[in-house]
Amino acid sequence: MDASNGARDSFGSRLGFILAAAGSAIGLGNIWRFPYMAGENGGGAFVLIYLLCVLVMGIPVLLAELALGRATQRNPVGAFKTLAPKSWWPAVGALGVVTGFGILAFYSVIAGWTLGYLFKAIAGDFSAGLTADQSAAQFSAFIASPGKGIACAAVFLALTVLVVRGGIAGGIERTAKVLMPAFLLILVVLALRSVTLPGAGKGIEFLFNADFSKITPRVVMCALGQALFSLSLGMGAMITFGSYLKKEENIPFVGVAVALSDTFVALLAGLIIFPALFSAGVDPKGGPGLVFVVLPTIFDQLPAGGAFAVAFYVLLGIAALSSTVSLLEVVVAYFVDERGWKREKAVWTIGGLCLLLAIPSALSSGAVGFLTTLLGKTGGFLDLQNILFGNFSLALGALLISLFVGWRWGIRNAVAELRLHQDRPLAIEPVWGFLVRFVCPAAVAVVFGFILYFGEYF
Repeated sequence: MDASNGARDSFGSRLGFILAAAGSAIGLGNIWRFPYMAGENGGGAFVLIYLLCVLVMGIPVLLAELALGRATQRNPVGAFKTLAPKSWWPAVGALGVVTGFGILAFYSVIAGWTLGYLFKAIAGDFSAGLTADQSAAQFSAFIASPGKGIACAAVFLALTVLVVRGGIAGGIERTAKVLMPAFLLILVVLALRSVTLPGAGKGIEFLFNADFSKITPRVVMCALGQALFSLSLGMGAMITFGSYLKKEENIPFVGVAVALSDTFVALLAGLIIFPALFSAGVDPKGGPGLVFVVLPTIFDQLPAGGAFAVAFYVLLGIAALSSTVSLLEVVVAYFVDERGWKREKAVWTIGGLCLLLAIPSALSSGAVGFLTTLLGKTGGFLDLQNILFGNFSLALGALLISLFVGWRWGIRNAVAELRLHQDRPLAIEPVWGFLVRFVCPAAVAVVFGFILYFGEYF
């Protein structure tokens, strides 16, 4: 039921919340972004720093966001209004809503590519064997097609709207209970198949053998940025999901479960991609085109490669949908809670507006010249949205949320929410408080400064 009708929807079970929240975190950031970031930044060295970032920064900020949401039972803007009325802090919540909307717009375009490539895999387009140049040309032609780009993004947004319009228990939770087990099953099967390929050991070594000489300031910054993006922190998604948590739920348990699930999926994605790349003798530094340009060149070299390709792009599509659902819910929750809109009106209105903003991104990979070269390189408008929302806004939001919880709301109040209905004090309380007040703001501020000073984007 909508908040506008006097009662707030909630998750029906702990498992439902974990699957839905994990689905929010698990997305293209794990299957698409993590592998190419690891490939470009030294493999095991990057993975080691990334795991440390999740532990000392990701989990503390995640718990802080969940505590904010459940304490107030409100969307990001309403949460700050409740805890800091008549102050500027609600603007932090508004930043989260805008960030969620902005990310959804360009994310839906990339998510649409997964649909297009799933259709290609089903049609057997990768079975004849593609050279690197042929695959790159095929991808460029696909994303440069205005009709295909816009249509795929529109279909993906329509799927997202259909899930979110069903509400929390009837839409998001019910869908997560079906999609996430299927996702994990495909993930594990593909990982097992990949690590048993001839020569796969080199890929496993690349992923887990840390060469400390490859740890540079940029590797550290990329790992920090990846942890923020992958866990959906800084945009209010976890505040929103926390607002649907029942008061008797154990926040530390479910929060850590979500973070560990997200990290586990990222590592399994690496175990799918890198053993397959090394088995085929392909350079792992494929960049953002890794899953759309590099992998199609090796599917025909793998046993049952056609089935592998179909299963992989189904996996990618499920991951993308689980994230677009949470991004849309952030914005919908604001209009339902703060503006009194019916959920039906909110989801279709926001979905439609998001499609309008997605169109320039869909046209910025070759279809329209000035959109394509907006930043002096291919992917101009889409890259611009990623810089504004996926880098600046995300880092700034995470920084301000950790400062608010650590210094304005206060660790004592936050811990009281974390301990609600728990029989004994939490063992992590002193460490968590120190991390939220000092370490997390400092770490995120460094990422933000790195982006501003060096112009490096993740």
